[in-house]
Amino acid sequence: MNDSQRGLLLALAAYGIWGCFALFFHLVKHIPAVEVLGHRVLWSLIFVAIVLSATRQWKKVRYAFNDRRLLLLLAGSSCMIAINWVLYIWAVGAGRAVEASLGYFINPLVAVALAVIFLKETLFGFQKIAIGLALAGVGYKLISVGELPWISLTLATTFAFYGLIRKQTQVDAVSGLFIETLILVPAALAYLSYLLLAGTGSSLSSYDWGLLILSGIITALPLIAFSAAAKHLSLTVLGFMIYLAPSLQLLSAVLILGEPFNQDDWVTFALIWAGLIVFSGGAALKHQRSRTKHS
Repeated sequence: MNDSQRGLLLALAAYGIWGCFALFFHLVKHIPAVEVLGHRVLWSLIFVAIVLSATRQWKKVRYAFNDRRLLLLLAGSSCMIAINWVLYIWAVGAGRAVEASLGYFINPLVAVALAVIFLKETLFGFQKIAIGLALAGVGYKLISVGELPWISLTLATTFAFYGLIRKQTQVDAVSGLFIETLILVPAALAYLSYLLLAGTGSSLSSYDWGLLILSGIITALPLIAFSAAAKHLSLTVLGFMIYLAPSLQLLSAVLILGEPFNQDDWVTFALIWAGLIVFSGGAALKHQRSRTKHS
């Protein structure tokens, strides 16, 4: 197996796991979302610590702790990812996984908009069209349903801000996740301890405990796989594969979890998908022209 094939398999594994998140968190919907988040943070930290020990990468973590600016940035990214995680868990439990998947379809376009605003990047014509189509989809949802798709927009925005912050950090994905979860662990432990002492926590079976421990593992595993895949695949390939996870989440929500998908949803998603086609196609064409120019 060559590097490209290995990278493709790793990317498929990463996006495949992310794509099954709706099904997984549906299994723990009887547990409050904040409680699930607390366990997810705790077990993610433990699993990543094991990975760091096995790969002898603790020096990267020690290096990060000597950089105050880096720690402040990771504190910001940890807040964004915590909001993203808890909202997604709640949305799946509330039977709104379709709206959650829409958020991750919108995310790349929100990320481009943030790059223009905060990093002063140039917005190309195809990107303007793509963002316009996405805004049309959100606008249609607002008019047809009478409410802003706040779940989708919050998930897209928090994850886009997470990406924007992490873009400013000089730390690898695994070490970064360890520090982010370490920052969140005190709050997670305090909340879980409060539930235990107050006797208001969920009554967990051994099956529930297994799922909660697994939530930490499936948080870290796809990130590790994706980080390894990125070393062997071009950004163009990864750019197209990014839509695999929300597509699987959408299919899971509709075909397996039985969530409704009506005519208004078709129109909204069609506009978003059209924007993504323009966005990805334009990016691929631009990349190809750049390679031809420099060859």
